[in-house]
Amino acid sequence: MRWKSSTHRYGAVAVAMHWVTAVALIGMLVSGLRAADMSDPAAKLALLRIHAVMGVSVLALTLLRLFWWWLADKKPVDPAGTPLWQARAARIVHGLFYVVIIGMGASGIGMVLLSGAGDILAGASQAQLPDFHAYPPRAPHGIGGTLLIALVLLHVAAAFYHQFVKRDRLLARMGLGR
Repeated sequence: MRWKSSTHRYGAVAVAMHWVTAVALIGMLVSGLRAADMSDPAAKLALLRIHAVMGVSVLALTLLRLFWWWLADKKPVDPAGTPLWQARAARIVHGLFYVVIIGMGASGIGMVLLSGAGDILAGASQAQLPDFHAYPPRAPHGIGGTLLIALVLLHVAAAFYHQFVKRDRLLARMGLGR
């Protein structure tokens, strides 16, 4: 596989960034939802430490990915026969992923900064975690999480539709199959 994308297939850099982001994003969604329901402060802290590190990593990788597309690579063309509405829907969903991920990163960082939880998450303080609901970035962070779940489900459904209904081997463009 080439480093950069070709006309019909994503390159190794784009494929790696996609799958690392996808796995980390699923981990963040699971850990965030799980932490929200926890009552044990020590377990919640341990989970939020992982969540925060993954969150910053996904934000950094998303920004790197945008720079990659902007400066170094071109996305493959749409598969032959793709209806205009599907091409537009795909662009909208991908654009929303970027917007929501950056918004989630910003609201997560804002929550940590406003609440003073940074030292607690880093292990430099033994204080109790604050009630994050008391801080304004918590609401958009929760809404963003719901939007991310919807986008992931839509994205996966579209990929499965292409792979198993249309049988156009679209997943091969992203490194799965030939």
